[in-house]
Amino acid sequence: MSWQLLAALVLAYVLGSIPTGYLIGRLRGIDIREHGSGNIGATNTLRVLGKPAGIAALVLDIGKGFAAVTVLAGIAASGRSSSLSGPMMKVLLGISAIAGHNWTVFLGFKGGKGVATSAGVFLGIAWLPVLISAAVFGILVLGTRIVSVGSMSAAVVLPIAMLALGAEGEFVAFGFVAAVLVLVRHRSNIKRLIKGEENRF
Repeated sequence: MSWQLLAALVLAYVLGSIPTGYLIGRLRGIDIREHGSGNIGATNTLRVLGKPAGIAALVLDIGKGFAAVTVLAGIAASGRSSSLSGPMMKVLLGISAIAGHNWTVFLGFKGGKGVATSAGVFLGIAWLPVLISAAVFGILVLGTRIVSVGSMSAAVVLPIAMLALGAEGEFVAFGFVAAVLVLVRHRSNIKRLIKGEENRF
């Protein structure tokens, strides 16, 4: 592994680790971990701080993932080994950014659920499947008023759409791994859904 790739991976993790929702809350003197679901992601930011703050957190979290596989890919590519493919390099960068968001070094390795950051990552590597996935998210959230239902469904649809549209094998495999991770991070939501106790907008 070249030092350029290693540096890019570290930067991707640090970038993903920036707790945008938490920081937006702190600017208002609020620790969003103590309100709503306690999550630092865009959904809880919106629920606790309102639409402008929630939209800002969403855009910034998406931006973290997008920048990791586009901007930082340039750093990694400048010294990559010929044995490492371009898609695999972006997969590693994407994993680092998502891991940073989910287990941020700035908050004791406790972070969000990775939906928005994952969306940004895949937007940078396979934008059309992301749009399909986003449409599924929007339809289900509007229909059920439950964000977690839309998030989990969109995560599952994404790799299927990538496979159907002929995306690179590395990206499709990454999509399935990311979907499983999103489902695992939503296990508390799944339990509340089964009990009929999940929060609605």
